[in-house]
Amino acid sequence: MLPGKFIGLTLGLIFGVLLWALPPAKVIFVVIGLAVTLTLIRKPLWGLLLFAVLATCIPYTTLQLGIRTTVSEAVLGLTWVGLFWQSFIGKTRNLMLWRPTERAMVWLMLFSAIPFVWGMLIIHADGNGPVNWVRWLMNLSLLFMVPLLLRTDADRDKVVIALLLGTLLMLLLSIGMFIKSRNAMSMIPILTDLKYAHPEAVKDIFSANYQRMASPWVHPNLTGGVLVLFIPLALLYGWTRTGARRALGLAVAILGCAGLLLSISRGAILALALVLLWLTYKRVPYSGRIIGLGAVFAVALVMFYPPLQERLMTMFSATNASTEVRFEEYEKFPEAMMRYPLGIGFKVDPPVPGTDLPGISNLWLNFIYKIGIPGMLLFIAVTLMWWREVRPLAPIRQITADNALWLGCISGLLAALLTGLFDHYFSFTFVLIGLFWLLMGMSLQQVRLRPAITHPLINPKDSQA
Repeated sequence: MLPGKFIGLTLGLIFGVLLWALPPAKVIFVVIGLAVTLTLIRKPLWGLLLFAVLATCIPYTTLQLGIRTTVSEAVLGLTWVGLFWQSFIGKTRNLMLWRPTERAMVWLMLFSAIPFVWGMLIIHADGNGPVNWVRWLMNLSLLFMVPLLLRTDADRDKVVIALLLGTLLMLLLSIGMFIKSRNAMSMIPILTDLKYAHPEAVKDIFSANYQRMASPWVHPNLTGGVLVLFIPLALLYGWTRTGARRALGLAVAILGCAGLLLSISRGAILALALVLLWLTYKRVPYSGRIIGLGAVFAVALVMFYPPLQERLMTMFSATNASTEVRFEEYEKFPEAMMRYPLGIGFKVDPPVPGTDLPGISNLWLNFIYKIGIPGMLLFIAVTLMWWREVRPLAPIRQITADNALWLGCISGLLAALLTGLFDHYFSFTFVLIGLFWLLMGMSLQQVRLRPAITHPLINPKDSQA
């Protein structure tokens, strides 16, 4: 009884001091925060589920914890604290498999320390390099979190539902606001209430693209990137489930396609089209019909939304303003490589303030810009190791509940990598890259649990015997 009385007296004393020093509303906030923190440390899977919802729905809602960070990344940090505690008491023993993909990722994370230090020394601009580096590493670490937390099919199903639920809420808000006003600026008051940082930058982005659908992801191309990551997963998941799960998956797939077109992200639209063609090549059932239905849906939306017509008409024109900017970026990129051979590190994002160099709209070249050519090669090594392990080894003639998650994850990841030809967001953009590595970890886990799904000539259920 003595330890219990001691803990009770200590907590009573703490809350008494808080009530004396703070207003009642703040005390309630502190108590709730403490309860959430203790819960996530005790049940880290709940932390991953909460991250999945927040990261897809309101990714850049911030809070001040000595430093300003996103709520979703704060939850991710608490989840790791819970995992470290579970590791300390022996509950994660033998769950981590150090295969080639994981080893290559560790080398990428270790190497990033060199450009981090280099950038802190040579970049003379405002920025918090150590915090940005730790945040980037924490987003990458979701690859390792999957085998430690998702120990059953039920756990994996909960994460998929959380991801799709957050995406659905984001789509309902974004499409609803856009239909109501047809102006991206209408999203600004909502994001202000959600404590989004840099309101002046948000306003500049929305005012420059007011005819493109706004979302909590802020930039329309970023919205397109997250949608192509989850549309294939939503479609295949809904296809193979029943009841509410089926409705959730198909709703996200349909609304996601509408949101993708309204965001008018040309790289994302092209990437999704190429992935659908790849699924057709792999003989995935009904993939040809899906392409046909998608084309009809897109034509119908284009007919009723003139700004989309104008955007598509100039999509691949050399005189398109966005295309001209990209040509300038590629033209000056060799100069950036020579000036920063080890990259610019994590203090700032390209372009470096005070220079005449632009940024770069390419996933792999952005790795060079940030952490040098070795960093890009290590990222390529990670993706090649992943692909070697998860790629389909034969035509996929049947979609089942067993292989839907695997195929949905790799299709979304392929679409994300294809958008990397036009945009850099899946390289160093916080929260979004966390979702990318989460899907990569889930696809690896599916293959390791059911090796037969990569060779569909073998019945996937046989691998569970």
